[in-house]
Amino acid sequence: MARVTLKQIRYFDALARELHFGRAAEACAVTQPALSMQIHEMERTLGLALVERTRSGVQLTVKGREIAARCTRILGDVRDLVAYAHHSNSVLAGALRLGVIPSVAPYLLPPLLPLLREAYPELELHVRETQTQLLTDELLEGKLDVLLLALPVKHPDLTNRMLFEDKFLLAVPKERKLSGRVRATAELIEHERLLLLEEGHCLRDQALTYCSLQQVDAVNTFGASSLATIVEMVSAGFGITLLPEMAVGIEERGRDITLVRFVEPEPARSIGLVWRSTSPRTQDFEELGRLVVKAWTKGPMTALRASTRTRKATTAAGS
Repeated sequence: MARVTLKQIRYFDALARELHFGRAAEACAVTQPALSMQIHEMERTLGLALVERTRSGVQLTVKGREIAARCTRILGDVRDLVAYAHHSNSVLAGALRLGVIPSVAPYLLPPLLPLLREAYPELELHVRETQTQLLTDELLEGKLDVLLLALPVKHPDLTNRMLFEDKFLLAVPKERKLSGRVRATAELIEHERLLLLEEGHCLRDQALTYCSLQQVDAVNTFGASSLATIVEMVSAGFGITLLPEMAVGIEERGRDITLVRFVEPEPARSIGLVWRSTSPRTQDFEELGRLVVKAWTKGPMTALRASTRTRKATTAAGS
């Protein structure tokens, strides 16, 4: 009795992602005829047409899309099986592929990486920094092991662990004279030029949600890919923004901005870890989470407390 092989599943998974026989063959390090033959054999075994070959390329059939989704899950389970065998007797050893969003990486990785190196010298860490949707897709595909980002990330095949709350502050140009006792409100932002990260960044969505700005056209925004660019624009007087506490120590330094706390309940984002529910490395991720919290406490939070003390001293001296 003919059976579908793991090789055929791997080849079809590559073809489903590339939608091109040549690129899929290159990704699998085989010749195009060899890959095409295995796909044809898989179709014959299943009794289904998986792909539609056209002059412009390859399209998956309806059944092919369903089979492709199942192949992705099967390959993920195989990777998790291998990971379990490699890591069953040790914590944070070997390769770990960590995905991090851009509004977290520059602020948490500097204090986190030395902690990981000191505590787990055998860890081979690979970091991927990009937006949430891309990271989630790559996690589900098995290209990444765990993500560090803003929650929630909702998917039935994923597990998450909340680590800490990262509150937002309102950043305005220093030329704006504000009393030290003033608290920011969502209404305060309504008639201002709100500078936000470009579309695709969860920080942008969180800011719009807090300000009750469901339509992006309702606010004068400026698209950028980094908080550093946004804060530079605020410093130069081109608008205001919501700045996470995590970023204060780095982004406030040397810039002409004033930070204002919001009224209760203060807007915040939840920072946590996300991994596949089938992953056998839960112990690794729990330990990584512990070190992330430690890095947050010793890094960004320490910088924030120092910055707050400086602002209070400056306010007192000017009063």
